[in-house]
Amino acid sequence: MKLKPYLDIVKLVWPLALGMINTAVMQFADRAYLASYSQEALGAVLPAGMLMWIFGGFFQSVIGYSSVFVAQFYGEGEPSRCRETYRCALLLAVVAGLMSLPLRVFGDGILALTTADAALLYDKRAYYDILILGAVFVYGQMAAASYFTGLGRTRIVFWVNLLGNLLNIALDPLLIFGCDWGPLQIRPMGIAGAACASLAAMAVQMAVMLFEAERAVRGVPAAPACRPDLLRRILRFGVPSGLYTILNMISFTIFVFVTEHVGETESEQKLALAVSTSCFTVNYLIFAPMEGFALGASTLVAQAIGRGDRDAAAVAARRTLILGVGFVAAVAALALLFAHEILDIFDGAANGDVAAFHALGMNLLALMAAWMLFDAADVIIGGALKGAGDTKFVMTWALVCAFLVWLPLVFLVRHFRNTMPALWSTMIVYVIVVFAGSAVRWRRGAWRRLRLT
Repeated sequence: MKLKPYLDIVKLVWPLALGMINTAVMQFADRAYLASYSQEALGAVLPAGMLMWIFGGFFQSVIGYSSVFVAQFYGEGEPSRCRETYRCALLLAVVAGLMSLPLRVFGDGILALTTADAALLYDKRAYYDILILGAVFVYGQMAAASYFTGLGRTRIVFWVNLLGNLLNIALDPLLIFGCDWGPLQIRPMGIAGAACASLAAMAVQMAVMLFEAERAVRGVPAAPACRPDLLRRILRFGVPSGLYTILNMISFTIFVFVTEHVGETESEQKLALAVSTSCFTVNYLIFAPMEGFALGASTLVAQAIGRGDRDAAAVAARRTLILGVGFVAAVAALALLFAHEILDIFDGAANGDVAAFHALGMNLLALMAAWMLFDAADVIIGGALKGAGDTKFVMTWALVCAFLVWLPLVFLVRHFRNTMPALWSTMIVYVIVVFAGSAVRWRRGAWRRLRLT
């Protein structure tokens, strides 16, 4: 086996993978600090954050799909069309930011309908309201990052993500717990402080990324700001990609809301939710690089198609899949090996019942490791399909698997065996079914007949 093609993929993917880890570390830091602040805050951050990303994730995915067009134009040797695609993405970011503003009221209503505990509802709303009002920072950053990703210049994306992550980690303790350092007086803000820290980090990331993108396109031949036909094509393929994201987020958010009611007493429910939130945080930290591998597969496939070499696209996807699955297998094994040490980070939310917190956490981490290999394979294959323009299948298959397979199984298990391990076990069935369908779709080769540009 020749190593150079794999090393070339690693060179493209590692900044994307580490950039996704940066985002995961940002959320990890928020939740680790909040675990020391209050059990309610830790229990609120996951469902409130998920609800925000149901809305924000749709727009982010649509804007992010511009990277596939940039990659194909780059493969075709059309730098002016790459610049035009970037301008279209910026336009979409502005529109998405305006459309997100009314979603604050809508989201608050959903949280009120799904949360009985008043303290938990207050924390959920505080976190959600701040993030949704600042979602435009995420969209603007995505527009610029997609330009660099499509070109294969992924290191700049990593460094900007790292900058925002460091800022978030520095601000978290100051805003969550407050500080009294002479002239610097900050009152404790709790979960709202975590949201403000994330918002400040996202604003800085957007500003730096846009500055770098504008500097990069300065030397590119002039092109129209954004022709309507290109904007329509981005939306044609990008909207199904966005709907795929929102379907995943909705189904997972429903699952999270179901897990809020595991346990006979209020204290048991809060403990189970705190453990589940902690383990999902670990899951995201481990799994986040797979989004980078998926984006790398999408970019490599799109660039190869732009060059007119679909066989090379298939080879690139296969190699990225081997690297991604191997990586997640190794990291999942490490997580199991150091499971006790990982759970120690969060057991401040155990309210004294540390033994029960660790016992449940060990079970959930073992289940997490069981589904991660299939989940990683599916995400990378899905990225390759998106790079070829097969976004409608990815969306439709997600709809079928989530709402006709997984959620019915979740409610069935909740009725007959309402325990956290039983509910988490349904994820294993779900990811195996999703992976099988995506693998068959890729092997049958319908993506070879699609054209984006």
